[in-house]
Amino acid sequence: MTTSAEEHKQARGTRPGPVQGRVALVTGGTRGIGAAICRELADQGANVAAGFWHGHEAAEKFLADVAAEYPGQRVTVHEGNIGHADDCRRVLHEVIDQQGQVDILVNNAGITIDRTVAKMTDEDWQRVIAVNLSGAFFMAQAAVEYMIQRGHGRVINVSSVIGETGNIGQVNYAASKSGLFGLTKSLARETLFQRHRAQHPVGTGIGLTVNAVTPGYVATDMMATIPDKALDRIRAQIPVGRLGTPEEIARVVAFLAADASSYITGQVWAVNGGLDM
Repeated sequence: MTTSAEEHKQARGTRPGPVQGRVALVTGGTRGIGAAICRELADQGANVAAGFWHGHEAAEKFLADVAAEYPGQRVTVHEGNIGHADDCRRVLHEVIDQQGQVDILVNNAGITIDRTVAKMTDEDWQRVIAVNLSGAFFMAQAAVEYMIQRGHGRVINVSSVIGETGNIGQVNYAASKSGLFGLTKSLARETLFQRHRAQHPVGTGIGLTVNAVTPGYVATDMMATIPDKALDRIRAQIPVGRLGTPEEIARVVAFLAADASSYITGQVWAVNGGLDM
């Protein structure tokens, strides 16, 4: 039985993929939604750099698996604590050193530390904000400076429907994911301004765009810890009646990474089964 990746490749045949030859850096890229994004981008022709923090064995297995699935693409893994600004900058330059360039940045890394406001400690708040929001900023700051010099690029921030709706016990997570909306829209405006100053006139070429994707409830390891009764209540809230898959998020990210999306910037794309209707 063929895998979905093999089916995609067979359907495409020998035609180059939409991101052929580009280099994509995906933070939190060795598991869950991040791993699906890496595979989708590799399937569409990109060379992939997957960021991770701890879990060396899992990262090495991911590297071996994806390299075997996509022998035509270069795949690398990069360890770094996305909650530290210096690590963000180091990882970006490490990818450039090893892969030669970075054309696409996907800010996917995120953590949860769930507690009610009354029980949330200073560290609970600061750690989640540091990884989910500050990390995305520092990665984007370094990447956009590099992309402006080259005249083009793509930044895609992975937020969450919780950033729109809020959730009991997740005030830190909701705040961090909501913060990505403002980061996305402000950075999109600034990149247009900076491209003009760098003598790369807007309106020419594939551009430098910044967008966000907001997944709803997705079937990942994080969701696997939720009791069945609670999962049933969640499904009942979703108009399409099921959880999403990582691959469904990845396909939207891959579209936003492609040249065909050059007229889309500063936008928030909801992929949540109609949850926010």
